Amino acid sequence: MSDVLSDEEVERGLPNGWERDDDEIVRVYEFDDYLDGIAFVADVGEVAEEEFHHPEIRIGYGEVEVRFTTHEADGITDSDLRLADLVNDEY
Repeated sequence: MSDVLSDEEVERGLPNGWERDDDEIVRVYEFDDYLDGIAFVADVGEVAEEEFHHPEIRIGYGEVEVRFTTHEADGITDSDLRLADLVNDEY
């Protein structure tokens, strides 16, 4: 199991566009078309499955919210930051 990162480590490691929300990191991605958002979610799902670290995802019209935390560690770990970077690569 990964260790929970300190507040400073999380702030230093947050990828572009991501914010901290308590024990999660979150980003909202915006899309011009609903189906573009759905395609993005499918891409994120493939990355998450490959890494076996799965986000919470909320799909709305024109936006997709992605949240990461490591439940087993009860907080934010290196895995969360790494996956957020990989999700950014999909956008």
